[in-house]
Formats: sequence, structure tokens, C-alpha cells
Amino acid sequence: MTTTEGARRRPWARRAAAKAGPLPWLEAGSGLTDRERALLTAVHGLVGDDGLRAGELGRATYRRDASFLNADPLGVALPWTVEQTAAVVRACRDHGVPFTPRAAGTGLAGGATPTGEGGVRPLVVSVARMDRLRELDVTNRRAWVEPGLVNARLGRAAAVHGLRFAPDPASQIAATLGGNVSTNAGGIHVLTYGVMSQHVLAVELMDADGVVHLLDGTAPELAGIDLRGVSVGGEGTLGIVTGACLRLLPAPPSVGTMLAGFPSLRQAAAMVGDLVTSDRLPDAVELMDARAVGLVEGYANAGYPIDAAAVLLIEFEGLPHAVAAGIDTAEALAQANGATSVTRAQDAAERARIWKGRKAVAGAIAKRAPDFFLQDVVVPRSRLGEMLDAVVAIGERERLEILNVVHAGDGNLHPFVLFDRREQGVLDRVFAAGHDIVTTALDLDGTVTGEHGVGIEKRDFLSQVFSEDDLAVQRAVREAIEPSGLANPDKVLPSTVGCLEARMVPEGAWV
Repeated sequence: MTTTEGARRRPWARRAAAKAGPLPWLEAGSGLTDRERALLTAVHGLVGDDGLRAGELGRATYRRDASFLNADPLGVALPWTVEQTAAVVRACRDHGVPFTPRAAGTGLAGGATPTGEGGVRPLVVSVARMDRLRELDVTNRRAWVEPGLVNARLGRAAAVHGLRFAPDPASQIAATLGGNVSTNAGGIHVLTYGVMSQHVLAVELMDADGVVHLLDGTAPELAGIDLRGVSVGGEGTLGIVTGACLRLLPAPPSVGTMLAGFPSLRQAAAMVGDLVTSDRLPDAVELMDARAVGLVEGYANAGYPIDAAAVLLIEFEGLPHAVAAGIDTAEALAQANGATSVTRAQDAAERARIWKGRKAVAGAIAKRAPDFFLQDVVVPRSRLGEMLDAVVAIGERERLEILNVVHAGDGNLHPFVLFDRREQGVLDRVFAAGHDIVTTALDLDGTVTGEHGVGIEKRDFLSQVFSEDDLAVQRAVREAIEPSGLANPDKVLPSTVGCLEARMVPEGAWV
């Protein structure tokens, strides 16, 4: 059985692009170079007034992703089709202007921040309008999607047929699948189902010449280099993802969810170790500290114990008897590790309420602070307690409020550093805390990112993870696939300017 979803466009989306009207940003005194003016004129001719944002206000929305690293792009192109996207990319190539791919902008490492090398501002190429579910192949359990399709929309479409799309980042109600592919996103159920690369069967990748290459992995056995695998997690540096074929899985027949509170972070971390080495491996294990619990409970009313130093959210999926046995095991281990409260979700509504709190963290932060810096590091599960203690100490040393949310099953920590950038000198402390969190994870045999990608934020730590030979191979692969260097420059691979040396001016410009 195969179904195809329509374009689901707004009425104005079906109009031909209007190319009439004044272009104030091209007038004398606009500050544009001849090359920039020529490119914007060419792009305007391709996508029209509705498809180009080149004024100061129009550009401002696209200065950053969900990180706080930002820069001013030359302009923003919003094509509707692969053909329009190809024409825009070729225009960038012809004028020697780099481009930064983007969709919803939910990335957290600055991957969609429009930085350029050599002082040349890039053009943001947004694929957010390319949002169709091209094909839902129920028989073969796969879906062909456009890059702007939101993760949760695919999940809802698959659920109608008893299927699911497993990667479930907390931002899935807004995050797009093109971005998920580009950053090799994970999610709450990553412990069992893995990150995005396990669920991408094929990628349509557009190079800097506007040519789309099908990197296919849909056949049972493939010969040659796995370029599909190379493209997943490319963060736009290899080109623009214009489509993907994604693996769907059967929905589990039964689900069981448990919430447990603990008197200390160490006891919660010890519980995680005991659970994942037991004979009942859970499908999801999330840890939240007291600050995170207190913040979201007043925001989402999820029923968390606010007197706990930490809570664990644990979920099992599968046949009913196996799920029940898993929950029994988890409850026994929680009690053995000193749990102060244990709650079993009695129905789907209670289960949804428990997970609502976990997914509401980023939204709830707005009640506490106007800005946050989110880290994404991984340590071995056996060292999770050490890492959590270290994060607390870093927050105290830098006089910053840090709350912890952890994909505890695979040791992936997300410390949220809360701050107000208007406070004098606070950015120095924020960058110092972020730097120390990453280096501490490395000292504990961890790594710099679990699912958010490298972007700008982590690129200069890679020299501490990989040898020069390793980095040389990565550069060679990048240059072989995208030799022009125009696709999302200044990202992923280390540069000569580190994150600590970079600074943000009060208005938010990257300097």
C-alpha cells in the first residue's frame, strides 16, 4: 500500500512568483558590493518578491538557529521547488557567493548561522517551503520526504498505518527532517533505535552546481562506498538535502512508562547503570535534575516530584508481558537505589503528561531567563555521576544557573546554561562554562556531541578528538564531494578562530 500526501500549501503558495515592484535594498547607498547586488538581482528574478528577503528586517529572522551564535546574511532565498533551489545555488556559484542551507532553524550548534570566510556574507537558502510527504510506502515501510517536512507530521502520517518514525528529538513538533538528516539527530528513544543514520535509506543531495545526486541505500545489498552514510550528518557542508527516503518501523503493541524521584544525582545515575546492564533493557531513560524539574513542573504540570534532586523517566516497549516485566525490574532497581517516589503511568494520557514535561524544557526556560546556551556532550554511562557533579561545580565557579537534562541511557548530557546577555561580562562566563563542560567530558573519555552536530560551536574541539591525519581525511572527503567550498563554509572542521576567541556584540552580530 502506498499513499501520497498533497502539497498542503497555503493559497498564496501556488501563485507564480511576482517579480515586479521596487527593490530598495538594491538602491545606491545600500552598502552592497557589485557582486552582492548582482547576485540578489539574479535570485530575485528566480524566486520573486515573495521568495527573497534582503531588507534588514527580513534578514534578521535568519541570523541564527536555536543557538545564540548569529551573523548577518546577504539575503534569504525561499524557493518552492528543487528546480528553483538548483537555480538559486547556481546563481551563488556563478557569483562566487557561499550559501547556508536552512529549514526550521531548530539546530543548537550554529550550523545554520550564516557565517562566511574571507568577509563574504553567504546567502541563506531555506528549504522550509519544500515540505511534502512525497510517498508513504506502507508495504515496504518507508517514506520519501522533502526536507521541510516536520518530523512530527511524518510520525502522525505513519501512525495511521500502525507505523512509526523512530527518531524523536524533543523539538520534533518543529524540527524538519532535512535538518534531522543533516545533523544526524537522535531523540528520546535513541537508546534502542539509534540516531538518524540508522533510519535514512537514501538521500537526495544537491551540490554547488545545482545537480541532485541520489545517494541510494534502499537495496538490500550495496556495492561501493556508502556515500549515503557520509551525507547524513554533513551539516550542509556537502550540499543541500532536497529529499530523503526514511525507514519506518511497526508501532509497538504495548508501552509502559515510569517516573522515579531520587534524593541525589548520584543515586539517579547509579540507577541508570544498573538498569541498562539488567536483563530488561529499556527503550528510553531520561534524567532531569531538580532545577529542570522545578522549572517544567510550574510550566507543564507534568506531575514530577518537586522535592526530588533528580528524576528518571523510563519507558519500555514491546509485547505486554515483556513491558510489564521491564517496569517491575525498573521499580525494584529504583527502590534499591533509594528512590523516594515511583509512579507508573496508568494509561496513554498519563504517559503523555509525563513526557510533556521532558519535552517542555526549552519552552519553560523563557520564564526564567531570556537566553540559554545548550551543550551536548557524551560520557560513558559509568562516568555519568562524575560528569553531573562537574557540571554543578562549573556552574558554581562561573556564577551561572545550569540545569541538566540527560539522555541517560547513552550518557548524552544537555546542560542548559541560563543567562541574560545584557548583563555585563556574562558572555565570557558562559563561554568559559561551555568550554569547561566539553573539556571535562573529553577528560572522562567522552566526546563533544551526541546529536546536535558540530556547527560552529564544537568545530574547534575536534582537534582534541581526532588526529591531524583523521581531520585531513575528513577535509579530503569534503573537498571531493563539494570542491567549490561554497556550501555552508566555516562549519564543522576546525578553523583558526576558536569559540572562546569569538565574541558577540550586544546587538547580536558575530564578530
